[in-house]
Amino acid sequence: MKPVAEYTVGAKKMRLVAGDITERDVDAIVNAANSRLQHGGGVAGAIVRKGGQVIQDESDKIGFVPVGGAAITTAGKLPAKFVIHAVGPRMGEGDEDGKLKSAVQSVLSLSVEKGLRSISMPAISSGIFGFPKDRCAQILVSETKKFLEENKSISLESVEFCIFDSLTLTYFKQEFDKP
Repeated sequence: MKPVAEYTVGAKKMRLVAGDITERDVDAIVNAANSRLQHGGGVAGAIVRKGGQVIQDESDKIGFVPVGGAAITTAGKLPAKFVIHAVGPRMGEGDEDGKLKSAVQSVLSLSVEKGLRSISMPAISSGIFGFPKDRCAQILVSETKKFLEENKSISLESVEFCIFDSLTLTYFKQEFDKP
């Protein structure tokens, strides 16, 4: 899959791709999860349907992840090795921007802690959680860029944003096009 956009931060790469995150061949894909890690709908439902019940079973053992946090499970039958479950905010709960920034930082920190080299992230919270797609793109891209700039000697070599719908993709492309 050819990147829609690419950005280099030192030796690290940020990529924007259009498509289905469950098909990405990376160390870990990111799931936009709820705090109880019940993966019924949206990205989460698709991940469990394609990856298998083992993802939900491992999530059940973890139990609860606070908003802004992240947890990791294996990826079952998916091409990725792991699934990082990031809990983003629902609109209306307060401090949504801060909570989304925290979720991105949790994903990136957990990736480094586990020695991962490549991850693929969806537009966390911008679906059924109602977070504005333009602000989501701005926060995910800027927080990732900042993290890579501040952490040069880490395992993580590539962070991609895998976006399914064209409107959200447009907002992410605008963020990549900024100087």
